[in-house]
Amino acid sequence: MSFFKTIDVSASALTAQSLRMDVIAQNVANATTTRTDNGEPYRRRSVVFEERQPTFAETLETVRNGRQSINGVVVSEIFEDPAPFTQVFNPTHPDADENGYVQMPNVEITQEYVDMISATRSYEANITMLNATKRMAVKALEIGK
Repeated sequence: MSFFKTIDVSASALTAQSLRMDVIAQNVANATTTRTDNGEPYRRRSVVFEERQPTFAETLETVRNGRQSINGVVVSEIFEDPAPFTQVFNPTHPDADENGYVQMPNVEITQEYVDMISATRSYEANITMLNATKRMAVKALEIGK
């Protein structure tokens, strides 16, 4: 695998994990939003990753060289969690129903923090790989002197 391909794979992962962290931050920020534009409480969102599909030229090059294809990652979807909303008794809330219950978003702060730690660690691992690749490229250039 070339240095540029390694950098490209790391860059795709950094972009994907950055978007994942943005979605998690949006979930945390809206953890108490009881009414959105559609009239319902905020629904938790999650990110789905998939392998980036290679171009025809990349596929042809892979087959010609007899190497394994490594393509990186892309965000294929951001979906809303269909889990039910939480019912909280708060008769003074403006969105309370006739029984005094308010539908709260299906966001679990603890789960969001765990997801944020996971995304951060993945981001850091890709930065580490990118730096290692850069150091190898510099060392390879120094050998040629």
